[in-house]
Amino acid sequence: MRIIIDLQGAQSTGSRNRGVGRYSLSLAQAIGRNCGKHEIIIALNGLFPETIEPIRAAFDGILPQEQIRVWQTSGPVNQLSPDNTWRRQTAELVREAFLTSLNPDMVLVSSLFEGLSDDAVSSIGTLSSLIPTAVVLYDLIPFINHKSYLENPVIAEWYEGKIAHLRRANLLLSISESSRQEGIKFLGFPPEKITNISTAADAQFCQKSLTDTQQQELMQRYGLSGHYVMYTGGIDHRKNIDGLVRAYASLPVSLRKQHQLAVVCSIQDADRARLESLARKVGLVKDELVLTGFVPEEDLISLYNLCKAFIFPSKHEGFGLPALEAMCCGRAVIGANTSSLPEVIGNDEALFDPHDDAAIAAKLEQVLVDDNFRQTLEKQALIQIKKFSWDKSAQRAIAALEAFSADTIKTKSLTCTAAQRPRLAYISPLPPERSGISDYSAELLPELARHYDIDVVVAQEAVSDRWVKANCQIRTIEWFRAHADAYDRVLYHFGNSAFHQHMFELLEQIPGVIVLHDFFLSGIAAHMDVHGFKPGYWASELYNSHGYPAVQHRFTAEDTADVVWKYPCNFSVLQNAQGVIVHSENSRRLAQYWYGSSADNKWIQIPLLRVPDIKSDKSKARTSLNLSDKDFVVCSFGLLGPTKLNHRLLDAWLNSALAIDKSCHLVFVGENAGGEYGQGLLQKIRKSGVMKRIHITGWADTEVFRQYLAAADIGVQLRTKSRGETSAGVLDCMNYGLPTIVNANGSMADLPEDGCCKLADNFCDEDLITALERLWQDASQRQQLGERAQHIIRTEHAPRSCAGQYFNAVERFYRDAATAPSALVKSIAQLDAPPCDAELYKRLAQAIDQSIAPKLSQRQLFVDISELVHRDAKTGVQHVVRSILREWLVTPPNGFRIEPVYATTAQQGYRYARHFTLEFLNCPSNALIDAPISFRVGDIFLGLTLQTEVVPVQRPFYQAMRQQGVNVQFVVYDLLLMQRPDCFQQGATLLDWLEVVAEADGAICVSKFVAHELGCWLGSQETKRERPLRIDWFHLGSDVGNVSASNGMPDDASTVLKEIYKRPSFLMVGTIEPRKGHAQVLAAFEEMWAEEVCVNLVIVGKQGWMVEELVKKLRDHPERGTRLFWLTGISDEYLEKVYATSSCLIAASEGEGFELPLIEAAQHKLPIIARDIPVFREVAGEHAFYFDGKEPEELAETIQNWLKLYKSNQHPSSESMPWLTWKESAAQLLERLGVTTLETNKELKTP
Repeated sequence: MRIIIDLQGAQSTGSRNRGVGRYSLSLAQAIGRNCGKHEIIIALNGLFPETIEPIRAAFDGILPQEQIRVWQTSGPVNQLSPDNTWRRQTAELVREAFLTSLNPDMVLVSSLFEGLSDDAVSSIGTLSSLIPTAVVLYDLIPFINHKSYLENPVIAEWYEGKIAHLRRANLLLSISESSRQEGIKFLGFPPEKITNISTAADAQFCQKSLTDTQQQELMQRYGLSGHYVMYTGGIDHRKNIDGLVRAYASLPVSLRKQHQLAVVCSIQDADRARLESLARKVGLVKDELVLTGFVPEEDLISLYNLCKAFIFPSKHEGFGLPALEAMCCGRAVIGANTSSLPEVIGNDEALFDPHDDAAIAAKLEQVLVDDNFRQTLEKQALIQIKKFSWDKSAQRAIAALEAFSADTIKTKSLTCTAAQRPRLAYISPLPPERSGISDYSAELLPELARHYDIDVVVAQEAVSDRWVKANCQIRTIEWFRAHADAYDRVLYHFGNSAFHQHMFELLEQIPGVIVLHDFFLSGIAAHMDVHGFKPGYWASELYNSHGYPAVQHRFTAEDTADVVWKYPCNFSVLQNAQGVIVHSENSRRLAQYWYGSSADNKWIQIPLLRVPDIKSDKSKARTSLNLSDKDFVVCSFGLLGPTKLNHRLLDAWLNSALAIDKSCHLVFVGENAGGEYGQGLLQKIRKSGVMKRIHITGWADTEVFRQYLAAADIGVQLRTKSRGETSAGVLDCMNYGLPTIVNANGSMADLPEDGCCKLADNFCDEDLITALERLWQDASQRQQLGERAQHIIRTEHAPRSCAGQYFNAVERFYRDAATAPSALVKSIAQLDAPPCDAELYKRLAQAIDQSIAPKLSQRQLFVDISELVHRDAKTGVQHVVRSILREWLVTPPNGFRIEPVYATTAQQGYRYARHFTLEFLNCPSNALIDAPISFRVGDIFLGLTLQTEVVPVQRPFYQAMRQQGVNVQFVVYDLLLMQRPDCFQQGATLLDWLEVVAEADGAICVSKFVAHELGCWLGSQETKRERPLRIDWFHLGSDVGNVSASNGMPDDASTVLKEIYKRPSFLMVGTIEPRKGHAQVLAAFEEMWAEEVCVNLVIVGKQGWMVEELVKKLRDHPERGTRLFWLTGISDEYLEKVYATSSCLIAASEGEGFELPLIEAAQHKLPIIARDIPVFREVAGEHAFYFDGKEPEELAETIQNWLKLYKSNQHPSSESMPWLTWKESAAQLLERLGVTTLETNKELKTP
């Protein structure tokens, strides 16, 4: 069972800090712990954003975060303000549509009586009565005591409205037997529809020891001086506090002098004044009555433990949780003998009549004076509390839900019925169109008309079928668009041909149920685009269905037919459908293969209808076809083509004994393929020597087609690379009682083993030859196989049976669609007094989009590339972003769409970076538009780029994503901007960016060192989190000879490379910045040049910031072009050659997060001299020669020492240094995100 728990009881301002809120949360947690095989989903209201993260934290380790769902609406919606009426009614509809979209077996409402003064929304049966709903029943106190609680007409209207909703509940779960009896007595619920699941106290309510100091401080804090009797709870009149004060005042003065009466709870000023006045009136002196006011839970537990006795004098309770909490703390509890308290306390001796002050006083005196009585109550309390636990309550709740579900399934009608035939718009090609679907529809319609009043909607000049013309109105597409509201049901028949091109846009405008005859719709998608029927549709649908790899393939493939062949291109059709009907299990397998294991969850499979053959006359058919009764005829039916393996059948037949026997014939009943394939078949037939006995009929009309079915002895229907279509030809053969040879490809794999001669999918020619010869020679086997095949068709594919299944399927889909977004919008439009506020409707549309996921959706991995989109500064970070992005786009992770996104500082929210990404992939950038992103639970957002300006501005958007269940993570490259502000331009700051990172779900650093630094920084901050920030790390990669790298060499490149090669050359790679150490390195080389040391210094990198003086020195240096080379803006091709001609890499930076040049050097087997900083040690390990000093002469000495080692080949080598390619780095980053599997581009295989 899938159980949805509406947990607004733990969110609303009216309940979350009271008993209802604690009960709601504790019960839901216990249900999560005890759910067994049931799936639990928590539903939260997005109008209480401050509660979402604490609730998520409360379920951490109990439920996956994906099972906490948040719905949105436009507030305020509280009922106190009449101005909120339309928004509240809209919110009720949105909430119910959201709940239904989660496909619940049961919805459990934790608290129905909400929303009077806050934005909680609760309703039952407002949008649909099809959601089975259980409600926790706390009590009916206002209903029973109307005058005391419902004198305010606004409150009365609100409460009576909730009672009306409560009556629509399918099941009540009461918190006590007392409240259960109230539901039976006052609401008329059948006893079996109300279950007492009881209540429990939270685990923190227990016996505890306090030191003398703690006791003294606590007592002083609340004005207590010694022994006290305690009450906690509410102050309203049913709690009977006035009676308690009067009763206490009647105790002997000597006893009162030894005790105090402590009323421990929040109290309004008016109530405080009233009770203090009453105390004086009944003779209590100052400090005998203590009104503590609000007490935090920790102090409350301590006060329970320290009190001499606890009293609960309430006249009416739903349960009476404070009494149980006090018992859990080991206290003697006395209470009223009314409503639920007797079942809580469990001891008649501890009870009194709350309406009798003297009875209260007597029991008070007994518990305070009689030590044995009090001690007995304390012991019994610890026994009684064992009857109550949240796990027991949860188990009772689950059992009640299970029983209701089982009873519902048992009594549920198996068929749909209607008072009169609904009006159905039937959209399909019809005869005389040359389409198997048109013939199929002509056969289905007469039987379907038993259930529906049918109009056919066609995009063709004429319809030739006599039954259709006589019994159906024939409508044009234009007429249907104008009169769509006149129909109760709409049924589309989709196939992969031009006969269906008008249906795609029509389905978007007028939703309906689709029959998916062909799973692959790529052929028609490409046709509509290429032939101008719907320009751009193919690329758009490839993107919607399969993401950027498919779009790139479309624009870069040498032969676009390969793209048509590879991708189904049907996602939008499936998403827009109100329901999907298929004819084979193979289509379902394909849906799971392409779109995930749950893609076909609500699809319905109906066998392909076949009209029984009852009129065929074999002899007559043969006469019409110029065949004799002695001829042995093998037929294959349908259009010829490579996927039909007609050449395999031709080869097998020619190599079999049938080709020798002059009475044997092979007939291909269908139109020959064009091009080389068709010509190849004809040429082979001409050269066979038996040309007169092999025949390709060309297009066969229905009459000729059926004559061959009647005349044949064997049918052979072969397939390869099935695209999800169901072979009508096979079923036609079986329908006519033909023994039929098939191979187990696509839908034919699911045919009954005893109904056909089934070869392996990848059969060999010998297998087919053997099958042909065996059936030719064995008439008995032919007869048995044909009779069994015909029986299967007549029982499982009979028109009346199939039409009945159609009716049940369509009605079920339309019943479920009653809460779909289209129905939701229609219901909202029918509400009274709609506001004239465009902004409100925009917010509502956004709320619906965030709340209700499409029936078919794919998880998204959002990759923030804002810096690349705005300005590619060509920095190291942007190099990383480009490299990771390229890997993910080419080989996306299994189960995710890679979606590059960007934001600005001008407005909240992100947009899809489609223009940029298409250009990045060398595709036309105008093929897609940059729309605002739509995010769902289970999506991942990764801040891959470093954008210190955009990220702080988008802080609320990240929080909104996290509330919806998006996993928000950031890549952290370093903390240098904060650690070394002297190395960066004034005004640059990292702190605001880091504060946003600290609020995310995780931070993934580019090295273990950076991860450690980030952890230390977070530890020094006073950041309060409900769940810990997950800090992880990965390493960057590099590729030698990357095919996507930039190319081009300047004119002087060969001269420069020769000069570099002449003498030992030391290479520095990276932007020239203050911390990179260029100044020290240059000064060191100047010292060595002065000493006539024969070395080159090669600097590759553009000018950065705060280095103007150094750059001037480089430009004007006397050694430039001789022993000093500064190469800026060079291509990757040029850089590769520089690496290849250099002798050693110098990594002199004083601070880095990683350092890619170390990896590049190792890839080129280039030795490394590196500054001794932790991150360089992490990356290069023992494979580098390290230096410490910051003075030029120290570095010069290091380099000369290295040169000595180099000459004797004793220097550290980078050859065995471990490093990652960008593919490996990208995979490592995915793993850190919790996405572990990379998929290669999908090659279509039969799943």
